[in-house]
Amino acid sequence: MGGIRKRAWILVAVASVVVAWAGAPARAAEVSREAATAAAFEALKQRPAELTAFLRAMPKGGDLHNHLSGAIYAESWIAWAAEDGVCVDLAELVLSKPPCDSVKGRVAVATVLGDELFTDRLIDALSVRNYKIYGRSGHDQFFATFSAFDPAGKGRGVDMLVEVVTGAAEQNISYLELMGSAGMSSARKLAADLAWDDDLKALRGKLADKDIDRIVQEVAGGIDALMAGVRKALECDTKHPPACDVTVRFLAQVIRVFPPEQVFAQVLYGYHLAKVSPHVVGINLVGPEDDRVTLAGYARQMASVAFVGAEVPGVAAALHAGELTMGLVPPKDLRFHVREAVLTAGARRIGHGVDILYEDDPYGLMAEMVERGVMVEILLTSNDVILGVEGKDHPFETYRAMGVPVALSTDDEGVSRIDLTHEFVRAARTYDLDYANMKAFARNSMTYAFIDGDSLWQDPGAAVAVADCAKEALGAEKPGKVCASFLEGSEKARLQWRLERDFAVFEASWPTHRP
Repeated sequence: MGGIRKRAWILVAVASVVVAWAGAPARAAEVSREAATAAAFEALKQRPAELTAFLRAMPKGGDLHNHLSGAIYAESWIAWAAEDGVCVDLAELVLSKPPCDSVKGRVAVATVLGDELFTDRLIDALSVRNYKIYGRSGHDQFFATFSAFDPAGKGRGVDMLVEVVTGAAEQNISYLELMGSAGMSSARKLAADLAWDDDLKALRGKLADKDIDRIVQEVAGGIDALMAGVRKALECDTKHPPACDVTVRFLAQVIRVFPPEQVFAQVLYGYHLAKVSPHVVGINLVGPEDDRVTLAGYARQMASVAFVGAEVPGVAAALHAGELTMGLVPPKDLRFHVREAVLTAGARRIGHGVDILYEDDPYGLMAEMVERGVMVEILLTSNDVILGVEGKDHPFETYRAMGVPVALSTDDEGVSRIDLTHEFVRAARTYDLDYANMKAFARNSMTYAFIDGDSLWQDPGAAVAVADCAKEALGAEKPGKVCASFLEGSEKARLQWRLERDFAVFEASWPTHRP
């Protein structure tokens, strides 16, 4: 414990110097509170249970890589399936739409809830819990769950989103970018009779605007209804629980394991949806990156994103890229996925990026990512379960050493049986990170979120505010006129300011509870 106390004293001493330099009483108090909280954090790293409580209470900004269906815990799928008459295959442990057929081993979920052993096995089948004892790879078990629980999701959009925003609020998460694929199957059908054409302008000409617009309008209306339904379910206009204050945006989730012309049609629809719906802020491509169709069509997928992005400017792309490792695919497929996502498709964020050091000229690529301000969404538990990559084998530390901005996310917290707090704890313990790192991850999540408006930071890495707010205490309840005007004109800056206010409240209260 002597080393921990020494680090704590160093933090306090450094804080004292900064206080003396800062001059302003409000800023001095702010730095002092932060130093005391940082010292407590160092002590708690030796007591993981208490570290979890600390990081659960700590404001964490946003979760930027979060699939809505994958965020739901198996217990909820089972409960909803029982209420809605959904069936379960007793042998395969997958859900299916009614009617059930006991002769074929498909019975109503409601009839088996009393069997605790069976229910436990079903929870295992609808998640990666205990996957090792069944002799399956984490990769196969993970991707198998989605089709297994999908029938329980019909008509449960409001329930799903209520569960996710409630869980976020309980962890002091203020922003979510959730991925969903509404309308994608309809978009694919538009290209069902088309063949790929390397002349993307010609391919685009075969997809009628009226057909794309029809899907866009239908889905945009559905999202409006979903958001209204969530507010009603939470009673936001009367009781207004904390979940009502979680800002939610969506990414149009393109399913990439289809022929390239169908992926093109989905990308086109996704961009147009983001242009129309205020709730949709960008697109992503999802599905196993090691899928044979995806591997064969990867370059075409990146070209599709680039082409449509030029046609529909102002819509951001966050792309799954580099969710691969040696042995999962041939070495040739490890050498270019992140590069093409960044340089060809123009991705503003990369999800996973695990194979970065297998890429051609990886350090040059990371330098380019720094120059472009491309952030990497770090998904520690997901990468461990699906790819078997963890600890020192993960490029997390290399990204940070190269200056590539990173933030922690969950990926599929229900399937993985985790939450964002778990990922913060895992990062802190695995890589011996300090409180300043935790704050940086939270700030990055808001800085690189696809939110409208200018950023609060002129230097995100150093947390230096723009000139209009540079003299204010970060997160002040009533900032000066100039800063208030700047915040009023930017939703992003307002959410960043809220995060700073949440930090101020947290840091003011934590030292009274610290050991």
